[in-house]
Order: sequence, then C-alpha cells, then structure tokens
Amino acid sequence: MRRNSSVSEDTEFTFTPLVILELAKETQAETIEWLVQKIKGRKHLGGAHLSIRPLADQGGNSKIYLIGASWRRLLLGAETLAFIKEYQDGSMRAFTYHNKEYYKHFTNDDSDFLTMAEKQFIIKRELENLRAGNETMVPGHPPAKLYPGKSIFRRLQTSGLLIQLYPLHDPAELKKLSFLWYRRVKFSFQPLDEIQRYFGQSIALYFAFLEYFTFALFPMAIIGVPYYLFAWEDYDKYIVFATFNLVWSTIVLEVWKRWCAKLSYKWGTLTKKKEFEEPRPGFHGTLGVNPATGRKEPTYPSYKRQLRIYLASVPFVCFSLYICLIVMMIYFHMEELVSAYNEESPSMFSSVLLFVPSIVYALVIEIMNRIYRCAAEFLTSWENHRLESSFQNHLVLKVLVFNFINCFASLFYIAFILQDMKLLRQNLAALLITSQIINQFVESWIPYCLQSLRKKVIKQRLSTVSPVKELPLIDQIELEGKMETYLGTFDDYLELFQQFGYVSLFSCVYPLAAILAILNNVTEVFSDALKMCRVFKRPFSQPAADMGVWLLAFETMGVISVITNCALIGISPQVQGIFQQSGVELVLLIVGIEHILLGLKFILAFAISDVPMEIRNKIAKLEFESLEALKHKQMKEADESLIKDQQDAEMKTKEKKAL
Repeated sequence: MRRNSSVSEDTEFTFTPLVILELAKETQAETIEWLVQKIKGRKHLGGAHLSIRPLADQGGNSKIYLIGASWRRLLLGAETLAFIKEYQDGSMRAFTYHNKEYYKHFTNDDSDFLTMAEKQFIIKRELENLRAGNETMVPGHPPAKLYPGKSIFRRLQTSGLLIQLYPLHDPAELKKLSFLWYRRVKFSFQPLDEIQRYFGQSIALYFAFLEYFTFALFPMAIIGVPYYLFAWEDYDKYIVFATFNLVWSTIVLEVWKRWCAKLSYKWGTLTKKKEFEEPRPGFHGTLGVNPATGRKEPTYPSYKRQLRIYLASVPFVCFSLYICLIVMMIYFHMEELVSAYNEESPSMFSSVLLFVPSIVYALVIEIMNRIYRCAAEFLTSWENHRLESSFQNHLVLKVLVFNFINCFASLFYIAFILQDMKLLRQNLAALLITSQIINQFVESWIPYCLQSLRKKVIKQRLSTVSPVKELPLIDQIELEGKMETYLGTFDDYLELFQQFGYVSLFSCVYPLAAILAILNNVTEVFSDALKMCRVFKRPFSQPAADMGVWLLAFETMGVISVITNCALIGISPQVQGIFQQSGVELVLLIVGIEHILLGLKFILAFAISDVPMEIRNKIAKLEFESLEALKHKQMKEADESLIKDQQDAEMKTKEKKAL
C-alpha cells in the first residue's frame, strides 16, 4: 500500500530527461500511443510508471522521446534492483525505501544519493521489463508478434521499430570528469571513483585494471631496460630474466584480485546478489514456459545448439587455425628469401628489407584478427544462446583461441623449433609495436576524427536554425544521437590480454616489451578516456564485481607463461652448459621443475585470499546482522500472532459467558 500512495509525489516534479528513445520514421501513431501508455502506466497495471515527453522541434513530427522519472520512482527502482549503499554506520547494505533516511548522504529531494548512471540504469531495466499482456502483436505493426510475457522493447528492437535507446550525457559532470581524467597531462592515478559514478562499475573496473597492469609492468621495465642495454647481442643470456618472469606472472593477478575486491566492495557490487538473467534479445525459438519463473518465453532445444556448435562452429575454428598456420609458414618462407638476398647482396637496402616480413606479418595478423572477430560474432549469434553470459563466454572462447594461435604461434615456432633468439626478438618487437600502433590508430584517432567532423557539420547546420527555447537540449541530442555506440570492454580487454601474453611469455628475449607496453598503456588511458567522453554515446551503467571470464583468460595465460619460461630456461646455453646430462634427462629435469612451479603457483593462489580479511569481516558482520534482524522479525511476528490468538480466545470466552 505504501508504494501506491503519494500520487502527487510522482506527478509533481521537475522533469529531467535521462534517457533518449528514438523510433523509426515509419512508426505508426497507434504504435507510439500504445508504447507511451505502457511507459507511463502504473506498475500494477503492467506499465513502467516513468515519464515520457516528445522532443520539441519545428516540424512537430519528431520520433525522438525523452524519458525520466520522479525521485520516489527512482528510489523504488533502486530497492527493486537491490542497489548497495553506505549505511550510517559505514557498512554497505542493500537499499530499502522504508529505511531510506538511515543511509548516508540521503536527502528527500533529487540529490546525488543516486548517481545519474544509476538513474539511467533503473530506467533501462524498467523499460526492458515491460512485457506484453493480452496483445498478440504490436498495435499498428501486425508483423511484430507478441505473446504474454514477451519483452516489448526487445520485440521493437528485432522488428526495426526501435532505432536506439541511449542515456544522455551530463555536460557539467562530463566537463569536470574530463578535466580530472585526460584534459591535463599529469602523473597521477585515474579518478576511478568519479569514473564509476559517471560510467558505472564495469567500465571503471576496466580502467582500474589498465592502471594496475601498467604499474605492475614497472618492475619488468626496471630490470628489462638495463638488461637490454648491456646484453644487446647476448641473445642467449636470458635465464635470469626468465626466472623473474616466472615470479611476476604468478603474483600479478593474485594481487589484482584483492584490489578488485576492495573496489567492488566500495562501489557496492561485491555483495550484490546475482539477478535472474532474462533471455538475450537475439534468442529465438518456439513459445514455451520457463520452469523456473513460469513465464512464457522462447524455447530452443539444447541438442540443436550443441549440434550447431560441434558441427559448424568447431570445424570453422579449426579451419581458421589451419589458415593461421599456413600464413605463418608463408611468413617464414619470406624470412628465408629475404635472409638469402641479404647474404648474397649485403647493402643498406637489404638490411632494411630484413624487417619487412615481420612488419607485413604483424599487419596481416591484425587484419585476420578483425575479420575473424566478425565471423565469431556471427557464429555465436547463430548458435542461439539463451543468456547473454553464455553468449559472451562462447564468443570470448572462440576469439581467444584464434588470437592466441594467430599472435603467438610464430613465436613458439621460432623459440622451440628454430631456436633462433635473434629472429624471436625481431618478430616479437614487430608484433608488439605494430599491434599497438594499429590499435591506437583504428580504435581512437579514426573515430575521434570522424566524430569531430560530424560534430562540426551538425553545429553548422544547427546554427542556421532560428533559436528556440530547447535549442541547447536539441543540440545535445542531435550530437549524441550521431555518435558511435560503445560496444563494451571486449576489445579493450582483448588488447590487454595480447599485451600480457607478449610480456609474460617471451619478454625475456626482448626485455623492452615491458617499457613499450607501459608507454602504450599511458597513451591508452588518455585515448580511451577521450573515446568515452567525446566519441561514443554514453553507455548504460553495468554492475560488475570483477572482470568476469577475462580473469580466467589472464590466469590461463599465466599458467602458459610458467611452462614457456621453464622451456626457455631449459634450452638456454647456460643451463645446458651447467647440466651435462643427455637431452632426455634435461627435458625430464625441466618438466619436473615446471610441475613444481605450477604446484607452487596454485598453492599461492589458494593461500592468498581473493578478498582481504577486512572486507570479509565486514561482509560476515553484515550477514550476521541480517540473520539477527530476520530472527527478531520472526520472533516479533510470532509474539504478535500469539497475542492475537490469546485475544481472540478471550473474546470467544466472553461471548460464551454473555450467552
């Protein structure tokens, strides 16, 4: 009853647009009227109980709508989504509307208690949860079929009626964040808390990992630079650096887990319970009933999905890996031709020509990675995964397997088949430098230049229009509507994964890999910040407690790095000179050492808790208080029930005596 009261509190408020909804030009008036009523309708009547207004323009025929919500509606949404907020005693607790005054920094007006990103996320979830009732189709658009329980917005997306749905930037906050983040060059930590408040936990965790990984590379760089300078021609003297590499690759991720836990606890996602996942928008199948929720939704037999995976996706991945190996052998053939030419006719030109095959191969690798990424997305979508998490896991697996073979196969071949450390150093340098240049150019500068040109054209066009009251808002929406859509942190983590592989696997033969990675990451911070603030639409906030499947990918690379560095130590002339055993005995010795180190690595990972003791104690205290509160509530309800039963019994006794 409490949630349905205070109607004036919901209707009388200053409307602040938070989310922009753009419909297709051919959308019928009947469809728009039905959708608006769904968005404005009360929750108990199947609506989202949000506010929606058309964007005012000169033509009066806009298909763009502004969506907002009252302060009370946002607070109730925060309770539904179990946002974790700081309590008066300093603990982090799930927000409840009934106890809102007991949370730190809470005020009764539309304050900063909820960040703009959280408000926009609430609106997004409410819109996604709009479901069809008795409708069999979208009114005014018969081809778009509906059935009870079907997500309305997902049907509008798949039918092409919904062009885009995106959150608005806050110009004042964005300007402040930009100044703290990238608009001034200074040696300092990133404003992670401000990034989290503006963009949400998922993006903030990526930038936190980028910063952490950059600082973690400094020990490698400090050792690597003098090692490179004073042992330039001694390609085989890498045993000390390889040994240090073993230790570094083992502990760097364990320390990250603990810092990630601290950040997640402070940002309120570490203790947040995992929500029930809805079917992803692209999932299709025959109408059925979900046994867990009882809702009607598409169903698709699991065996059909498995057939698609094993009869189509797996063969395609294997064929792609075969193509990688063919391209690699072509590269080695080019190396042989260039080396033979340099020996026959040594000159300045032939010396420069020695680097051409490695550079060309690095370019081909980047092109193949991007082509394969598109094919992997198509295949994973065709497999028809029900959940977004399952879709992402299969996509990441496909991409990582291909990228690992494509990027590192030649390095393994040179190191352990050819055992040519000079060529290994040359190839690693070409791959690392070329990939960094291409990524910076393609992912940052090209989109920035295109967006700057687009912004200039739009501003020139808008300047010719007679000014109206809402021109600043129209200007902002016009500019942001033409921006590129940010597709998530997938490509960013993939770039760091490749970089981690180059450094942890073979940097002992090219010690400058760490310092090159640091320089790239320093510029990456500024270029990625520029992209987020100036190039892309503002993405919806996404709660996240860790890196997800990417953490497993990095840990797997860490295990491979132990094996690789042990093998490099085993084939080094120093070790072969010290141990005069036969080849078989040396291999057995190295394998034994490698198993011991892997065992120590797993023991270390088990011994070092992923969550610091301080955070664990706070979580345990909160769980204990929650159990005590639940017991107290149950005892109180039991006492009240007992008193009521006694009162009823006394009343019946009095009635009998009166009769």
